[in-house]
Amino acid sequence: MRAEEILARLVAIDSTSSRPNVELIRFLTERAEASGLSTRLYPYTDERGVEKLQLVAVSSKDFEEGGEVELALVGHTDTVPFDPAWAEALTLTEREGRLYGRGACDTKGFIAAALAALEEVEVEKLARPFALVLTADEEVGCLGAKRLAEAGPFRARHAIVGEPTSLRPMRAGKGYCLAEVILRGREGHSAYPDLGASAITRAAQLVTRIEAVSKQLKRLPHAAFDPPHTTLNVGLINGGTAKNIIAGECRFTLEWRPVPGQRPELVADLVRHEAESLRELDEDFDYELVVTRLDGGAETASDAPLVRALEELTGRSASTVAFGTEAPQLAQLGADAVVFGPGDIRVAHRTGEFVPAAELRECAQILRRAVERFCGPEHQ
Repeated sequence: MRAEEILARLVAIDSTSSRPNVELIRFLTERAEASGLSTRLYPYTDERGVEKLQLVAVSSKDFEEGGEVELALVGHTDTVPFDPAWAEALTLTEREGRLYGRGACDTKGFIAAALAALEEVEVEKLARPFALVLTADEEVGCLGAKRLAEAGPFRARHAIVGEPTSLRPMRAGKGYCLAEVILRGREGHSAYPDLGASAITRAAQLVTRIEAVSKQLKRLPHAAFDPPHTTLNVGLINGGTAKNIIAGECRFTLEWRPVPGQRPELVADLVRHEAESLRELDEDFDYELVVTRLDGGAETASDAPLVRALEELTGRSASTVAFGTEAPQLAQLGADAVVFGPGDIRVAHRTGEFVPAAELRECAQILRRAVERFCGPEHQ
C-alpha cells in the first residue's frame, strides 16, 4: 500500500486519547506482520478504565524480551479531540497537495510513512534487529511510552521518534512539567476586609514572584533552543465564590519546559522558595504546590551517527524543538533519539490539520534508507 492509502485507513479510525485504540493497533499489527515483522502487544487500562494497546514489532523472529535493537521507529497512535463541526475529520481529503484529517500531521502521517517504507525493505535480509514501536496516550502525558520505558521490553541504540518537523531532524527537545498551586485564605464579607484574607491576593503575589523566577531562568541558557532557556506559564487560574466574598481559595496551573541538562525539579524548588519568602512576611500565608508531571528534556549529540545520517538523507541540518515528545523515554531505553517526521507542528491539533503529500512520500523514502543503513547487511 502507498503511504497515502495507509494514512487514509489510519485517519478513518478515531483514536482520540479518551477512546480505546484497539481497532487501530489491530490494523497496524496486520500491516507490520505483512511486512515480515514479529509483533508483540502490550495492553493496559488507563485511569478511566479505557483499554489501550501498544505494539512492538521486531525484525528478528527469535528476539528475546529486553534484547537490543539497532534502530527503532516510534510513533504515537492517539490524537487530540476534534471539533464535531469538522465533518471530514475522519476522512482523509486531498486539496492542493495537502492531505487533511485528524492525526494526518500528528502523527499518523509518520506511522503511514514508516509502514510504507517497511513494505520496500527486505526485512528477512536485515543484519541487525529493527523495531517498529507504536504507543498510546502520548497526547495526555506520554503515558504509554513511560510504561514501555519502565517495563523495558527492548533496548535501542538509535530511535527516530515521529513528530511533525517538516522533515528536519531534531536532535534535542525541552521537557514538560506541570504543577497545581493552591492558595488558601479566609472568607469574609468584602465590606470588612480585615476580617478575612484573600487567597486571590496571595495568588497574585506568588504569580508576581514566578515572573521573577522566569527572568532568573534566562540566566541559565541553552543556546540550541528558541527561546534559549526554560520557559514558564501560568495557564489557568480560578478562585473565589462571589463578587462580595473574600476569596477563601485560589488555584492556578504552572507549566514549565526545562532545557536538557537542567533538573526538571528546579522550577518547583525555586517557586517553593518564593512561597516560603512570602510566608516569612505573612505567617498565615497558606499554599500547596503539587507537581503532577515532571519530564526532563533530552539531547542527542550533534555528531551522533543517527543525527549525521538524517542530516545527509534529508539535506537539512539538525535543530531542536521546544515541545514535548517521547524522545526522553527512548533515551531511557538506551537510544540516541532524534525527532523527525512530515508536517508542521504549527498546523497540528487544529481543525484542518494536514500533512503535505510530497513530504509524506519523501518521509517514507528517508525512513526506508535509514532502516537499510542502520540494519542492512552492509552494517555488519
